[in-house]
Amino acid sequence: MPFLVLDIEMTGPEPGWNEIIQLGAELFDDQWNSLSTYLTNVYPENEESFSSRSEQIHGLSMEDLEEAPMIYEVIPEFENWIKKHNGNRPNLSSIIICGQSVINDINFLRHAYSHEKMRWPFSNKLIDLHTVSYMFFQVLQKNGQTVPRSLSLASVAAYFGFEREGDQHNALEDAQLTALCFKAFFKLIDRLKLND
Repeated sequence: MPFLVLDIEMTGPEPGWNEIIQLGAELFDDQWNSLSTYLTNVYPENEESFSSRSEQIHGLSMEDLEEAPMIYEVIPEFENWIKKHNGNRPNLSSIIICGQSVINDINFLRHAYSHEKMRWPFSNKLIDLHTVSYMFFQVLQKNGQTVPRSLSLASVAAYFGFEREGDQHNALEDAQLTALCFKAFFKLIDRLKLND
């Protein structure tokens, strides 16, 4: 099953009031070989929801978004990108959506689909880096290893020797950083041995 590592930047934390302003993703085959990357800014319909707090996180201003497509244009383009790089398979229900606290991103994307009266094409399969990190770090700590105190993407990435290029979030960069962490955890699985 292909893995879609997804990250979304929003105008704030509340789906329905706040909106998606940047969508980034990397698509992998079932062996975690990268197939393609995707990044687009999105112009928000509800300009009033744009918060200075969110701008500090992602660094995108309303001026940066002036030429960006609306979400109703982005959704079909995003689906077509996935299909094109997944062997032109029309059904997206086999895709496993992955990300850091990915349910938040999924909730925003689902709301966008619903608002635009578009059918949600994905299944409920997901892998959350936050949950995976929590479980693995518990095991590693009980085996005497030092693990991060925080489960933020920056902390998990730093544990494996990865970091963001800058201080601000970019949806594609965060998706790629998340994917590197997933791949590192899968390598850990290969090395993990339990005592009998």
